[in-house]
Amino acid sequence: MSGPRPLALVVDDEAPLAALVRSYLEREGFEVETAGDGETGVRLARERRPDVILLDLMLPGIDGIEACRQIRTFSDAYVLMLTAKAEEVDKIVGLATGADDYVTKPFSPGELVARVRALMRRPREGPTPSLTVKRFGDLEVDPLAREVRRGGEPVELTRLEFALLDVLSEEPRVAFSRDQLVERVWGPWFGDDHVVDVHIANLRRKLGDDARVGRYIRTVRGVGYRMGLGE
Repeated sequence: MSGPRPLALVVDDEAPLAALVRSYLEREGFEVETAGDGETGVRLARERRPDVILLDLMLPGIDGIEACRQIRTFSDAYVLMLTAKAEEVDKIVGLATGADDYVTKPFSPGELVARVRALMRRPREGPTPSLTVKRFGDLEVDPLAREVRRGGEPVELTRLEFALLDVLSEEPRVAFSRDQLVERVWGPWFGDDHVVDVHIANLRRKLGDDARVGRYIRTVRGVGYRMGLGE
């Protein structure tokens, strides 16, 4: 890999496994940080701003699902969940927190590196911004400045949250399906499209929007989401 080395954060309480994963990622050109529990993982994710996070599902303290939820409030890093549980429900729950992919233990280091590489090739940038500030009641979306204000006060959004809001607000009368939003915001995708629901829920929370009312973002039953009018 050319240019600055991407940073990977490995969060796993199995020290030998974390060390093995670290050695393989370093061999691939990554800088690597490790953590042995969820709280430390969240703190390092906030402080170091990694490009990709390998997050074990079962951790001491807060588990991987809660750690991923917390990380998703401030980070758009790619998240690969590591789980020893093969039940499909655990995989779905993990992805519903905002994880991008999962690998079931035991896994080969080569497989893990291949999955990380696939994630890193996936574009994170949103659509090309328009020049027009869009207004929905007291909500303003400025695509060029990448700023959002509600009642004149700035709203801090992650890159993915802003990209979702930008897509919805660009065509406010269009009801987008999850697949359409994934295509517009995430690009090529092989994960669970319910990751959209997680980011929409975080977006609504930051906008002070009640999902039952849909003042800014409305749920279109059986379809997906569209912009509300802010009324």
